[in-house]
Amino acid sequence: MPTPSAVSTASPDYWEPLWAGGRRYRQLCETEKQLMAEHLGPGEGRPALDIGSGDGRLARHLHHGLGYRTTGIDCSSSAVAVAAAHNSGTGPAPAWQCLDFATGDLTTLPDPAYALITCRLVYRWMDDKAGFLGRVRRLLAPGGTFWVVTEIAGRRTTTDPALLGLGISPSDAELLAAGWSVVRTADLDVLRCFALRP
Repeated sequence: MPTPSAVSTASPDYWEPLWAGGRRYRQLCETEKQLMAEHLGPGEGRPALDIGSGDGRLARHLHHGLGYRTTGIDCSSSAVAVAAAHNSGTGPAPAWQCLDFATGDLTTLPDPAYALITCRLVYRWMDDKAGFLGRVRRLLAPGGTFWVVTEIAGRRTTTDPALLGLGISPSDAELLAAGWSVVRTADLDVLRCFALRP
């Protein structure tokens, strides 16, 4: 088994033990939901893809709250199991799929293109950010939106290097925002939300 320092933070080998061990991450707040409503608008049954869906809260909000037909994917089978276990028996639920977005076969997804692709607290962990963004662009439908929520480096009031390392650098933020015809941002404490359109 590889040592933790040798495991890529973009790989299932990194995330599976965390999800299987009960680790959970920052939940959606009302302010974030309001920002999504303002920047994304109603789904009207259009397809949405949530990359790194974790426990599925964002995918469920997109599906039930905003009206998208949502698929949530995660590279951790334990995360996918947690998300699926929260499906309610009332009406259609999001679809869940265990898939490593960075390296997996994207033709296994239920739709060839998506009106909305979301990536919440995931972009920072991608080893090959340019490759990741290229895969997103290939799946985003014309006129679609790529919604990214990520921590920005230097915003935390802490000296803990593990926490300080959670944010993306200015160059990573520049790479993320490059090449889109529309770039809108909104700040949410240590996070920045990006609404990107081709």
